[in-house]
Amino acid sequence: MEPRNASSIVEIAHLTKRFKDFTAVNDISFGVEPGEIFACLGPNGAGKSTLIKMLITLLAPTSGNAVINGHDIVHHAADVRNTIGYVPQSISVDGTLTAYENLMLFARLYDIPRSECKERIRKTLAFLHLENHANALVRTFSGGMVRKMEIGQAMLNRPKVLFLDEPTTGLDPIAQQSVWEHLADLRKTMGTTIFFSTHNMEEADGVSDRVAIMNQGKVAVIGTVPELKAKTNKPNATLEDAFIFFAGSDLEETGNFRDIRRMRQTEKRLG
Repeated sequence: MEPRNASSIVEIAHLTKRFKDFTAVNDISFGVEPGEIFACLGPNGAGKSTLIKMLITLLAPTSGNAVINGHDIVHHAADVRNTIGYVPQSISVDGTLTAYENLMLFARLYDIPRSECKERIRKTLAFLHLENHANALVRTFSGGMVRKMEIGQAMLNRPKVLFLDEPTTGLDPIAQQSVWEHLADLRKTMGTTIFFSTHNMEEADGVSDRVAIMNQGKVAVIGTVPELKAKTNKPNATLEDAFIFFAGSDLEETGNFRDIRRMRQTEKRLG
């Protein structure tokens, strides 16, 4: 599959994922430009995580395809994995290891040459302002520090696109701000494209260049936050107003008990 827009670093065409009789992602098509901070906004169960897992080649699509930095996710999965970073919603660091040891483990998983590992890890810790915690066990870290560690792991291979699934779930506002300051610096210094999922209205409103509103496996609309608000024709519209206008439901009411319990369990783990 060739991208429809040569300038897009992520180009998705009719991407669909079915699990038996359930369609998690339903015929999605759009592009993301290099250096963009792009948000997929929607409730739990909207298909956001499934979409990201297809794009990072953890799940094979039922139909459709996507191209990431010129590489086809179906036929050139290894090339895709070499050009991306991924921060999952669940914790991906080992609390029994130090910050340095966690980063060294990922450096070796990425096949970074041994001669470069120490310097990349040093620069990564400095970038995250964690250099004074290099030899501390990660289980002693705050939630915000853990999330920054996970971003550090994902950026070791200098990805063109960084995918994040609910990157600030369970973090307090100060930790959220710190995480996004580092992500913004990552885009500025390395030109990294940021593609993230969220159900947090303020997060999507505050950091995104463009937003895709997702619900029930489909993309209802894509645009900048001001564009989406303006299309509601409602004075002083909020992003939640735009979500309801385009998706036809209230974001805060679409979760269920299982979603809430899972979110709180994540919050407890992050501290």
